[in-house]
Amino acid sequence: MKDQKITTQWNVITGGPCTGKTTVVNILAQRGYKTTIEYARHYIDMQKIQGRTVEEIRRNKKEFQISVLNMQIAEENSLDPNETAFLDRALPDAMAYYQFLGLEYNELLIQQCHKYSYHRVFILDRLPLTNDYARLEDESEQLRIHQLIIEVYKNLNIPLVHVPVLPPEERVDFILKNI
Repeated sequence: MKDQKITTQWNVITGGPCTGKTTVVNILAQRGYKTTIEYARHYIDMQKIQGRTVEEIRRNKKEFQISVLNMQIAEENSLDPNETAFLDRALPDAMAYYQFLGLEYNELLIQQCHKYSYHRVFILDRLPLTNDYARLEDESEQLRIHQLIIEVYKNLNIPLVHVPVLPPEERVDFILKNI
């Protein structure tokens, strides 16, 4: 018998690199909503504190993805499913990155991506690409990751809402009107 998904009031803010996710999540936090952080950047920041370069951190793609996945799992397991929250990416995003990097899904990833039923997934339309110390993708990679994220959530039958390019505060208003 298949396990029941845990129904949540969690809204995922996602999209490819450089779509404004963290900006939107930060505004939602300022407005008093429960939010989470993006764990890939957090992991990079923590590793840099320990003296590793971004290149060293990203060299072992599988180690990087598993480390980020474990942090995301811990975060989602700590959230109250009945509390409205906005997640800066969620577990299914890892599936898209595994595909992008040519990594095979492991059992933990598959199990965790089928554990929760998210309330809504907000796909932020792409903004012009701006690279920084943690974001190294080029425009074609940005587009591919964006498309993979959309495909993963569609395949998991999670309701998607596309958020157009608007000033950040208006994007947040759009999201709040569509939850």
